[in-house]
Order: sequence, then structure tokens, then C-alpha cells
Amino acid sequence: MLSFFDLTTPAKRFRFVAVAEAITWAILLVAMVVKRVNDDDEAIAKPGMIHGIVFVLFVVVALVTAVQLKWNSVKWELPVGSRRIGIPIVTLLALVSSLPPFGTIVFEWWARRNGHLAELSTDRAPRQATA
Repeated sequence: MLSFFDLTTPAKRFRFVAVAEAITWAILLVAMVVKRVNDDDEAIAKPGMIHGIVFVLFVVVALVTAVQLKWNSVKWELPVGSRRIGIPIVTLLALVSSLPPFGTIVFEWWARRNGHLAELSTDRAPRQATA
């Protein structure tokens, strides 16, 4: 359990913040139900603020992790007119995963299984995205 709080590497920091983002999502969802049931607008003030802070922290940590773990090297090539544009698919998936509830947990699991989270991954070599 203590290894979860070990934040010495980019992958471990990303995992920690991804789980924290999902937990604050869950707390916010519960607070939203309490707000509706009790007709209490204050019920979501603090959970909403905490989730907002952790959400922004997740986006920053995801972008820093993308640079440090070279997620931008895995690109999805899209034809645009007469040329092709490379979209950094792993980074894009990390950022999009923060939108649905618990998406960060799903992304962390996927990234770990596909070799994108360095020492946390079972397969250390990242798989190349195909168009």
C-alpha cells in the first residue's frame, strides 16, 4: 500500500493523480445526489472545488508525463488534404479520459498494460498506434 504513495517517478505520480481524480469524481457524484435529495446547494461547493483542483492537476501531470515518458512519439496519422498530420494519440487519450467519471482509472489500466507507464507496465515497449 505504501508503494502507491511513492511519487518518485513520472509514472507513479500519474497513477496517483489519476486515482485521486477518480475518487474526487465519486465524491462529487455523491454530493450531487445529496444536493438534489436535501435541496442543499452548499453540498457540492467543497467537493466541486476539490474535484476542480484535482482535475487541473491531472491535466498538468498528464502533459508533463507525456513529455517525460515520450507519449508524443506514438502518433495517429490522419490525412488532411495532401499531407498527413500526426496526432499524439496516447496524450490525447489521457486528456480525454479525465472527462467521463472514472475514465482516468481506465486510461491508467490501459497505459500500464500497453507499456506507456514505464516501470509500472508489464510490457515495457510501447505498442505503436496504427492508422
